[in-house]
Amino acid sequence: MDANLAAAVAALRVGGVIAYPTEAVFGLGCDPNNEAACARIFALKLRPPSQGMLLIGAEFAHVAPYIDLGATPAAAIARAEATWPGAQTWILPRAKGVPAWIAGAHVGIALRVTAHAPAAALCRAFGGALVSTSANRHGEPPARSAADVQAALGNRLDAILDGAVGGLERPTPIRDAISGANVRF
Repeated sequence: MDANLAAAVAALRVGGVIAYPTEAVFGLGCDPNNEAACARIFALKLRPPSQGMLLIGAEFAHVAPYIDLGATPAAAIARAEATWPGAQTWILPRAKGVPAWIAGAHVGIALRVTAHAPAAALCRAFGGALVSTSANRHGEPPARSAADVQAALGNRLDAILDGAVGGLERPTPIRDAISGANVRF
């Protein structure tokens, strides 16, 4: 594991907040089960917790614990898996144990299995899903480089995983896995 990735994973394991490249923008991430780390992200972004945050993983097993599989039609899982790994985020019924600080005021949970190599390597090295929300203050343009993250958030992060973002011009689309409806284009 390279030193940059190792530093990011070490920060995550002690409740830190990091920035890392995703398919279109740099994301802020933390352990989704760490309430204090998630609260830091909401404070950094000046974002209301009621909006919740999406999670990414490198494989279905990373996001599966967050899905209420008993309440999710097989067709909805198939719809999501047909695009994963990839740059498509799906809203699925959330499992009962999913912390409220992740879902916010939503009954579902937004999940993505990423194919973007740096983000996927981070999830694999961490061993599970991570919070993924754009690295910017709420309402401001998202960061597209480590330098942009540094300019926007300065030394308020515990680590920045440097690397290139993917080829998307905009953050990943979000769709409802049960209805197929577009939530964010």
